[in-house]
Amino acid sequence: MTGPIRICVFGAGSIGCYVGGRLAAAGSDVSFVGRARLAQELAASGLRLTDWQGADLRVAPQALRFSTTPQAAADADLVLVTVKSAGTDEAGAQLAGVLKPGAVVISFQNGLHNAEVLRKRLPGRLVLTGMVPFNVLNRGGGAFHHGSEGQLEVEEHSALERFLPPFEQAGLPLERHAQMLPVLWAKLLLNLNNAVNALSDLPLKEELSQRAYRRCVAMAQEELLALLDTAGVQPAKLTPLPPHWIPKLLGVPDFLFRRLASQMLEIDPLARSSMWEDLQAGRKTEVDYLNGEVVKLAYAQGRQAPVNARLMSLVHQVENGGQRQWSGEALLRELQRARLGE
Repeated sequence: MTGPIRICVFGAGSIGCYVGGRLAAAGSDVSFVGRARLAQELAASGLRLTDWQGADLRVAPQALRFSTTPQAAADADLVLVTVKSAGTDEAGAQLAGVLKPGAVVISFQNGLHNAEVLRKRLPGRLVLTGMVPFNVLNRGGGAFHHGSEGQLEVEEHSALERFLPPFEQAGLPLERHAQMLPVLWAKLLLNLNNAVNALSDLPLKEELSQRAYRRCVAMAQEELLALLDTAGVQPAKLTPLPPHWIPKLLGVPDFLFRRLASQMLEIDPLARSSMWEDLQAGRKTEVDYLNGEVVKLAYAQGRQAPVNARLMSLVHQVENGGQRQWSGEALLRELQRARLGE
């Protein structure tokens, strides 16, 4: 394939606008497909893209191609799917009617099975599994802030070679892996904090500075790690610490955590979890695709995952108007009761 590369971000929310915006700011030909509300916002303000290391990039409104219909993906060589997990099947169905021959699709979504869902809707198409390890906060007015470290991860394939330069130029190099499932489980292990962060109603850095919240996260992670051990799955090492050491570090006293986990706390003070952002906006969260995967894995083994099941329940209660702000101590007691079967 020759000629300029056309990229489409399908499901442009926080992650999609940030990744697509960085590509556009670096000179790539990028189109966005998303909701009418965001289309109107960006038509007025354009994109402003900042990160925790001081980057500050802008894409003017007149330089943006933002559509609310899937037809905008028709000329794309590369489609980045960034819809919420619950919308994956619909996204696949819409793309099936418009993708041109040879187009490559990458799922940059939370959860484990989105690429599989897309492949079922897109038979004969190349759909690759991807993962976004960093946090992006929608600050409103077209401003999106990248608040934590990490590189884009993607399934290795020869068809990617053509697309590597635009990501390099945008400062978002693609880290390629022969096997993505261990990477996805490792990301899900870290994402078990999303529910705790959402229930705390605090920025990530402030939440993680409090031992009670960290112990809640550690309990959820220990539950998953035990199930993965039984399944013979070794999650990838995405942080300086091996996965099985992370819950132990989270449980240490605050003064020791600050000393030992200085790198973990290199999170922008503005950073929040995507689940917090969904609750703030009154949207359904992805908790069923994060903590829910732990519950499903336990069920498959004839076991239970009471801590993750309780976190799911609490988040669903907030979605339906229930208690929003949990102190660390109150949430820890709630999860301890769940583990005891109360």
